[in-house]
Amino acid sequence: MSISLSTSLARSARRRGAAAVVALAVAFSLAACGGGSSGGDSAASGGDGDGGGKKAAVATGGKDFADAAKKTAAYGTDAEPGRFPRTITHAMGTTELKKRPERVVVLDVGEFDNVVSLGIKPVGYAPTEGDEGIPGYLKKGAGSPKDVGTINNLNLEAIAGLKPDLILGSQLRAADKYKELSAIAPTVFSIRPGFTWKENYLLNAQALDRTAGAKAALTAYDKKVAALSADIGPDKPTVSMVRYMPDRLRLYAKASFIGTVLDDVGLPRPENQQVEDLAVEISPEKIDDADADWIFTGVYGDPEKTGRDSARSNPLWKNLNAVKDGRAKDVRDETWYLGLGVTAAGLVLDDLRGYLAK
Repeated sequence: MSISLSTSLARSARRRGAAAVVALAVAFSLAACGGGSSGGDSAASGGDGDGGGKKAAVATGGKDFADAAKKTAAYGTDAEPGRFPRTITHAMGTTELKKRPERVVVLDVGEFDNVVSLGIKPVGYAPTEGDEGIPGYLKKGAGSPKDVGTINNLNLEAIAGLKPDLILGSQLRAADKYKELSAIAPTVFSIRPGFTWKENYLLNAQALDRTAGAKAALTAYDKKVAALSADIGPDKPTVSMVRYMPDRLRLYAKASFIGTVLDDVGLPRPENQQVEDLAVEISPEKIDDADADWIFTGVYGDPEKTGRDSARSNPLWKNLNAVKDGRAKDVRDETWYLGLGVTAAGLVLDDLRGYLAK
């Protein structure tokens, strides 16, 4: 089984369808906004994201959500490798880059994963609330990026102080801060994090003039997928994805980062998770809805602040065959749910091989 990069991306798209000036701009922004950014997402919705208000159409369903991958794949530049200046088309319009970026600020984990995988040490990073700090799996190549707030509370002064020549983020997270960010440095936004991770990666790579590296990494991912799928064999088990969060309990569906990885491998999902959306939310009393041959669970933040213990004390959980037979496993939330990039995806494949391959 061999899956080409173009086939993988097409399949993904079908499924979802100057210092003083900067200082002045930042000062105006902070005076108007109190120095923070809502980022369009709640603190409890780390990972793929599910913002509210005007951003809900992209976050939790509808035409904009389904079309996000296809639209992102159409963004980028027609500039030849190494050619600058170049103009990047992205979710917020167009941005001109006069030279190859060297000082990059990333506004989410997906962008962090993307740039590190391409050999870049970002100068600034905005982590997710509840999971602050450099993701453990990226520490080796991350360098020492400075804290620029969090995805929902960006510190514009800190970003400006780093004198970046490129800022990478998403419309879903920080559309309301795009104007201020663009006054600091050229800014390129994808539509959203999550199931669009492959398209986002190529968009970021075009801004960084590292497209060849990104394509090579995705090709390596596809080969790894094909080998794992073959080794699991044709009779693949159903897989259920459960995530415990401080204010909700989710069964992750197809239009999520982990959903795309499982789909690439060909692992079937229970019927209630075969929906083109981020996740299905259930109560702890309905934990038996997680029934599948294998159940993989993640925890966002402090386990004691989630409903995990309540759900697992339920007889309905204890009586699930996967639980009784030792096929309900805790997995790393920072890769399976928060990773949102090619490095995390490769680590998820490694975990799946350890559990499922013959």
